[in-house]
Amino acid sequence: MMTRLSFSPRQLILCLCATLATIASVGTSFANDDFQGATHMMPFEEDTIGYGERQDTSLIARLQEAIDAGEVTLDFKHDGQGYLLSLLDHLNIPTESQLLVFSKTSFQRHKISPSTPRALFFDENTYIGFVQGSNLLEITAVDKELGGVFYTLEQDPDKKPKFVRTDQCLECHASSKTMGVPGHLVRSFEVDEIGIVDLITGTSQVNHRTPFEDRWGGWYVTGGHGKQIHRGNLFGKAAFEKQKESPNFRGNLEDLKEFFNPSPYPHGTSDIVALMVMEHQGHMHNFITRMQYESQLMLNAYGHLKYLKHKVDAFLRYLLFVDEAPLTEKVGETSAYAKVFAEKGPKDSKGRSLRDFNLETRLFEHPCSFLIYSEAFQSLPKKLKDEIYTKLWKILTGENNQPEFEKLTVESRKAIYGILKETLSDLPDFW
Repeated sequence: MMTRLSFSPRQLILCLCATLATIASVGTSFANDDFQGATHMMPFEEDTIGYGERQDTSLIARLQEAIDAGEVTLDFKHDGQGYLLSLLDHLNIPTESQLLVFSKTSFQRHKISPSTPRALFFDENTYIGFVQGSNLLEITAVDKELGGVFYTLEQDPDKKPKFVRTDQCLECHASSKTMGVPGHLVRSFEVDEIGIVDLITGTSQVNHRTPFEDRWGGWYVTGGHGKQIHRGNLFGKAAFEKQKESPNFRGNLEDLKEFFNPSPYPHGTSDIVALMVMEHQGHMHNFITRMQYESQLMLNAYGHLKYLKHKVDAFLRYLLFVDEAPLTEKVGETSAYAKVFAEKGPKDSKGRSLRDFNLETRLFEHPCSFLIYSEAFQSLPKKLKDEIYTKLWKILTGENNQPEFEKLTVESRKAIYGILKETLSDLPDFW
């Protein structure tokens, strides 16, 4: 068993990981959007899953093994960032993914404010949190079977880097808001002048289904979005009141110099496209973990997955962005993150990729989640993947005519089918 950290009850409530996303729509319940019972807690500490007893095999666990074996060295910078840039480099996480959150929703809340926002960096496998003046980096790794696994890394150049796993973050990150599994929480709050949240203003989880105007309370946001209104860049009652009179008076910003000194951070931006990608993938990770747990428990109990049919349907609705909130104007035209993200492919023979952005009417040009390539999705039990692939094939070929998938255009279905057929190696032969 690896070392576990302990925090006070107050710290637990405000656990960092709760700010892995801070975005929300007021009063929205996703129970109906997912499936009945989607918010019920899974028995992940019991023997079948064994979350607390199992060593994860995430990229963080693998990196620690390489450090212990002397194969990898993390470089420490004495400029206040410590191991941050070296860690991002070894994990291939682009600095362009930087997001800045100023709500006091981390267990290091006393160090976070609109003048000292917390930075988040992420890719499809890992999330890194950096707080100015802190001796800890905060990490969430996505394990292929366990879901979200939480770590800290002490910023001490005199010690060998040691990622310490802490299950204490589960106080916030294993609840009805994360689909009852260890996962990610994307929420939004109004905050006062120093970043203290007003819980009455909205604490529901956010993903690609959330209306644009309900997103990003407690976050800085840079990048164009036209006349569309959001809740980012606002703190203090006066700012929220002015937003009502002068919509977007803090919108469409290209930098954040008016709010704080950007020099402690790799960039002075909090990219709007990166925010939208994180919102989608956070809930997608939770959904994949939920399906992993459900199928393991059902196969262990019954040897079949007959009772997962409606959950597979719900999973595919989310995977295919069926209920995505539409954009009404172009977003993120100058986004540096969009360019880096799109280059990662994979692409088919026509040069198409599930990472191609649209950003005018929706997030992606080809609405099927890029996390279908992830270790977590690929590690789902074969019986479950076969069920998902069969249903997905029927949807994309038009054989399935369920009303909930009618929003997918013929063109989108054909493009997604073509891309997956050439880039996904484990598809059944009938594809």
